[in-house]
Amino acid sequence: MSDPGRKTISQIRAEARAGALVARVHAQIEEIARRDASNGKPFWEIRLRDASDFMTVKAWSDSPNFAACGELESGMPVALEGEFSLGTFGLDARRWSIVALQENEAQELFDGDEARRATVRADFEFAVQKINSLADPRLRGLAEAFMSEFGSRFRRAAAARHNHHAYRGGLLRHTAQMLKCADALCVAYPPLNRDLLIAGVLVHDCGKLWEMCPPETGFEIPRDLRGELLGHINIGIEVVNALWRKLPLQNWKDLAPPSDEVRLHLLHLIASHHGEFQFGSPVEPKTPEAIALHFVDNLDARLEMVFSSYDRLAEIAPGIFERVRALNVYPVRALPALRPAEE
Repeated sequence: MSDPGRKTISQIRAEARAGALVARVHAQIEEIARRDASNGKPFWEIRLRDASDFMTVKAWSDSPNFAACGELESGMPVALEGEFSLGTFGLDARRWSIVALQENEAQELFDGDEARRATVRADFEFAVQKINSLADPRLRGLAEAFMSEFGSRFRRAAAARHNHHAYRGGLLRHTAQMLKCADALCVAYPPLNRDLLIAGVLVHDCGKLWEMCPPETGFEIPRDLRGELLGHINIGIEVVNALWRKLPLQNWKDLAPPSDEVRLHLLHLIASHHGEFQFGSPVEPKTPEAIALHFVDNLDARLEMVFSSYDRLAEIAPGIFERVRALNVYPVRALPALRPAEE
């Protein structure tokens, strides 16, 4: 049953622009530390995160929450209830209380609310549908092996630490949107090898399953040794090669183009998808499918940053929002679609 008083951190942030509101949020304690102010007054600083956003609250020594905070730990799922407002330093809470979540509530927190779970299911099923539509048995076999072996990680990995789809499950959302765009491009440009492009979209960021994957019960994106030393492009090439070696390639030795040529073209999509050397690609896109994948990737990332800015950033003038550093623009609210005149 939905709880009308419960909101996500991003919902609270958006609604607080119109004024203070009383709400409850379920989140995970990302970090809790006891500190001292410049006047020597002690306080607890708690950084909270849910699937949508993060915020920080403070409990001063003269508040009723100060003693209770001593029982809290990093990683603990909690319910925070209070009066929320937007101030000089961002989202703030007053007259708040905090309690640990029950086990079933904690599981729901990590799985997401009903709408979030429905989105994850739909995105995953859409990816499976696209895999089933592949005609090349080698690319379909590799895609099926990827989903079978790494599906759990794929459901929770983030697409980035900042900027776009930088949240638990963000990579799946990003990939599903890219699959829709890629399919449409293949209709507009029939010479594109659809099987190759769809498979490439699916695995182009698969290295992020290690570089940017939260734990099963958490939202924080930890630093991973493999991710730091190799980066997701190199990891992705390694993963695809490992999966490829497990395929029954002998069954397809008479297919044209040859299996190894298909593998090389797929690896090229992973290696070139950032588009330029300066952005981390070891090679620039050299095939139609590589060019298409790069621009579909960039398009979805940029559109997500603009759309999310409407909810996440402050409106500094009517219809104009704070600057998005990654885009180097001040986003402007989109023009609404034409509504038919009422009869």
